[in-house]
Formats: sequence, C-alpha cells, structure tokens
Amino acid sequence: MTATAGAEATSAARAPSPSPSSPSILSPVVDFLCVGGLSLIVLVPLLVSGQAELGFVTIAALVWIQTLINTAHFMASYRIVYRDREMIMKHKWAAIGVPVIMAAFIALALATESTVLVVLFFAVSSGYLAWHYTGQAWGMMASYGRLGGLSFDNSERLLIRSSLRIMLAWHVTWFLHYAIRNPAVLEPVDAIYRVVSAVTIIGFALGLVGLVKAWRRTGRIPPVRALVPWLAIFVWYAAVARWGIAGLFLVQLAHAIQYLEFPARVEVNRASANKAVRLGTHMLLYAAALLALAFAVTVVVPGPAMSVVTDALGIAQGSAAPVLILYFINIHHYFTDGVIWKISNPEVRRDLFAHVMPVQASSSAQSKRALSAAKTKTPKSRSSSKR
Repeated sequence: MTATAGAEATSAARAPSPSPSSPSILSPVVDFLCVGGLSLIVLVPLLVSGQAELGFVTIAALVWIQTLINTAHFMASYRIVYRDREMIMKHKWAAIGVPVIMAAFIALALATESTVLVVLFFAVSSGYLAWHYTGQAWGMMASYGRLGGLSFDNSERLLIRSSLRIMLAWHVTWFLHYAIRNPAVLEPVDAIYRVVSAVTIIGFALGLVGLVKAWRRTGRIPPVRALVPWLAIFVWYAAVARWGIAGLFLVQLAHAIQYLEFPARVEVNRASANKAVRLGTHMLLYAAALLALAFAVTVVVPGPAMSVVTDALGIAQGSAAPVLILYFINIHHYFTDGVIWKISNPEVRRDLFAHVMPVQASSSAQSKRALSAAKTKTPKSRSSSKR
C-alpha cells in the first residue's frame, strides 16, 4: 500500500493516545514480521556475510514464490476497489478510467508490434514501482505510528519523506544502470548512479534526524513497527545493489508480505460487522480465493514481471502479450492503492482500524476527562499538589 502505492498515507490526523492493549493490525508480533522485521532478519545477516550471490534458493523457485505472493497482493487490492458498485463509482478514474486507457495502449502495442511501446510501458511500470515501495514505507510508518499514539509533525514528515524520496531516486537510477545496454548512454547513467548511491547516506541521515525530532518532541522513542519499514527500505535497496535482479525478487516478496496484512485486516473488520458471516470460514475462503487467482494469473501469464528480467536470467522470451498484461496489473495496482489507502480518509480509517476504535475512543475519552479535571483544579489544589 502506499498508504499507498504510491499510496500516500498521512499522519496529519491526530493520533490516538497509546492504549495498554497494544493495538495492532493483526498482532504485535505478526505486524513486526510483516512490516519488514522478517526481511531484516533474513537480509541483514546475508548482507553482513558478504555473499556475492544468493545460493540458498534457486532462481526458478524464487521467481515462482515471489510471483505467487506478489500477485496475491494485487488481487487483495482488487477485492477492495471492486467489492461493490458504490466503491467503483466513487473511484471511477482508478477503477474504470485507468484500465480502459491501458487496455487501449496494450492493443496498440500488440497491433503495431512496437518494441518501443513495450519498453515505454516497462519504464512507466518501473518508475511507479520506485514510487510505490517508498510510498508504502511512509504509509506503514503513518499507520503504525497512529496505532502507537504517534503523529509526525510537518518538519518530521518532511525529513522522513525526503529520505524516502532519495531512495526513490536511487531505485530509478539503479534501474537505468541495470537496463541500459548502449555504452554511449550507459557511461553518464553510471556516473549519476554512483552520485545518487553516495547521496543515500544523506537520505539515511535525514530520516534519522526526523525520527530523533519525533522522539525529542514526544519524549518517547517512535513505535518499533513505525521504525522498521523505514529501516527496511535501506536494507532492501542494499540487497538490490548487491544481488541485482535476484535481490529485487526478494524485495518484491518482502513488499507484498508487508502489504497483505492490511487488506486482510479490512476483510476481517468488514466480515466481523456482518453477524450472518462465520469469520473463520469467510477468511479461509478469502485466502483460498486470493491464492487461486494469483496461481491462475501466474500460470496464464508466465515469466517474471519484467521483460528485462527474462533476458537477464536467460528465460525464453514469448509473446509480448503476457508481459504487457503483467505491466498492466502492476501499474493499475499503484492507482488502486492511491484511492484505497489514504489514512486521512475517515472511511479508510474506519475499515482499517474498526477493531481498535473502541479502545482508541475509550483512551481518548479518558484523556479528555483528565484534561478537563486538570483545568478545573483550583489554584489552591495545584499549589498543595506541588508541595
């Protein structure tokens, strides 16, 4: 979610006071693992070990696992945006407009057999991917910050999001550095790539300053689950820099895992509100449907999500149609995320946080009562309390 896909979540809304029940999306441990903790546990030791290649898993297995889970997270977003007519009509541009335009583009590319159009579609998809990863990292920070009682102020948001924008720039220059084969073009691109790689150190420092400012302002360290996605972005891109496409597959897998618990929580909350639904059975059917659809897309649209990957790994090239369909799904996903994961939207907050709202409301009410009591204290009572 880039909460968005790009999806932009915002912490502008006032965050609730932290509650003793430690509100979470699924559970504190599952949240930590999904939001990036699991990827840190796996990737940090591998990076520190200095391994030049990922020898613990075959590329074929990695492609299949990544594609299956990644496609499942696409299907989960479709479940939300296409769940009923009201939702579709409310977001007509993302639900209808964008798919129609891209379908026309694909038809033109196939009719003309234009390699240029295919490459252009791929470039757009790759650019959005960079926006999506960093946008989702901010969305995770805003969401888990909200659950932990933290609302980043404007200066903190600017610093943290600036650090993520620098990583976005790194992702784009890495893609150009990797994909371009023309020596005349590659030389200046490589120079830019080296400069942006050095600037990522500044990006890390900016984000760290933003987090420290939040710590000093509130008097407590930001919630771990809000820190992990920011740190994970740097580790993920270190993996891509070290292992190239194999690293990118691992990052895509981690990104999809990071995303999936959010639509799962929305599904649980909506199902729980329907007294006629048996929650356990409903969620089993939900998970089975996502995996079945993901498997169908993986089989019908074979190969990795990017044609440059098939070339780099020596996977046989087929028709352009499967590749274009996967580009379609990737690009469309960024638009759907842009409308379904804005935490500033009351409806989104209701669907995502319905399971903790009673706790938050109670905590908020207690805070208001305490504030009211403090205001009504007499000067004499305040004086005696000081003594």
